[in-house]
Amino acid sequence: MRYVSYTLVVLVTVVGIPLALMGLWAGWVVALSGGLAALGLYDLMQRRHTLWRNYPLIAHFRWLFEALRPELRQYLFESETDGRPFSREQRSLVYRRAKNVNDKHPFGTEHDLTAGGYEWVNHSLRPRAVATDAPRITVGGDQCAKPYSASVFNISAMSFGALSANAVRALNRGSRLGGFAHDTGEGGVSSYHLEAGGDLIWEIGSGYFGCRDDAGRFDGGRFGETASLDQVRMIEVKLSQGAKPGHGGVLPGCKVTGEIASARGVPAGVDCISPAGHSAFGTPVGLLEFLAELRDRSGGKPVGFKLCIGQPVEFMSIVKAMLVTHILPDFIVIDGAEGGTGAAPLELSNRVGTPLREGLIFARNILVGAGLRDRIRLAASGRITSGYWLAANMALGADWCNAARGFMFALGCVQSLKCHTDHCPTGVATQSALRQRGLVPADKAERVASFQRHTVAALSEIVATAGLEHPSQLSPQHLWRRSETGEARPVSDCYTLLEPRSLLNDAPPPFADWWRLADADRFPGT
Repeated sequence: MRYVSYTLVVLVTVVGIPLALMGLWAGWVVALSGGLAALGLYDLMQRRHTLWRNYPLIAHFRWLFEALRPELRQYLFESETDGRPFSREQRSLVYRRAKNVNDKHPFGTEHDLTAGGYEWVNHSLRPRAVATDAPRITVGGDQCAKPYSASVFNISAMSFGALSANAVRALNRGSRLGGFAHDTGEGGVSSYHLEAGGDLIWEIGSGYFGCRDDAGRFDGGRFGETASLDQVRMIEVKLSQGAKPGHGGVLPGCKVTGEIASARGVPAGVDCISPAGHSAFGTPVGLLEFLAELRDRSGGKPVGFKLCIGQPVEFMSIVKAMLVTHILPDFIVIDGAEGGTGAAPLELSNRVGTPLREGLIFARNILVGAGLRDRIRLAASGRITSGYWLAANMALGADWCNAARGFMFALGCVQSLKCHTDHCPTGVATQSALRQRGLVPADKAERVASFQRHTVAALSEIVATAGLEHPSQLSPQHLWRRSETGEARPVSDCYTLLEPRSLLNDAPPPFADWWRLADADRFPGT
């Protein structure tokens, strides 16, 4: 169906040529259809626009409507700040930065500065010069032999399978061009992750894809083979995912091709659903011992875990196990409930899991209260598309941030919301060879690198206006918010912020009550 319009134009041209040669009235029809046929051929052959390659001719209607949109928007289209899960303003910013075109904004903000929930960063009357070097952060504590110098903005977990081969190629090539990291997602390290040589964070989920035995259990030997690759820079164990916490990863059967089935060790054409929990460990102490094993088998690379905060006592139990075993992760990634995924039950996406901000502040509090914050890096992941959200998350405790859908937009995603159907029109989230054809890795890699570069540069500008030298100097006091009653105050006043080692001495309620219930040897309720 995608080529019907182009085929009809070609047929009209072919039929009309003899009529035109006979001097009949069809000459103008031939001229029009011939021009359209040439345009369609150009669409098929050009390499910059995925939709044009996949939908010759008809895709131009989308661009025509976009061109007319400024005049018609107030009557027919959503406003810049409308749209879910990402507004038009957010998507447009990513597109412009990815294409390396003018991303400046005219005529003032379209946001309501008097509305409850509006946020801003307070600037300094003594701003600094904007840093010319992109800020980085060292990941790897005193138990790590091979620390990694990470960018403050990296590609979040997206598996081959959920994404197309060409999308994975473009993301990794872009990460190499830009000098930032690419999280593999729980689908494992594929050949497409390795083609360009970009830095990888290998995510290991409960399915242990890429390091599992025939029964689906963790295989340390297979893990060691892949973890020893120079390109694998960090190891991340996924405990839960913001978009569907408490639920295993889901790859619909329509996307489980023979190639993916072989790589993951699962049947082709059948829904690939990871177990909800890990079989390699079942207690907080067991988790830390598993991390220590991964660190040892990888040759001392940074190891950590990712989770969406759920029951407070469970995260506290893990932290209490750190104090008991003296085994520390090198990093913890906090995934917000607003995070995205290719396929999830609606109820879990909408109503289960802690949003990023509350989860990040909670994790920061517990690590600070246990006296461990200085030895463990924190990362934030969830709906990040601009330098402001990097700054806001870092002000509230993150050392770096990850994004998935932002980088999908850089690849050409148009938020068609068809990720779970294998009918993604831009070739990003599909295993269809025809749809993938439209996504040219070499071109999209440049856009991935450009989006990341400009976004980090925007972060550096915010840091400089605040009178600081590095994003790590941002604090909750720099971030202000207007309450629903109209009062403006620092975000630090909106949350309880624990003092160092207060959990070990005299923490305020309910933290003290939760800490007493935390158990290093078991998760509460088990």
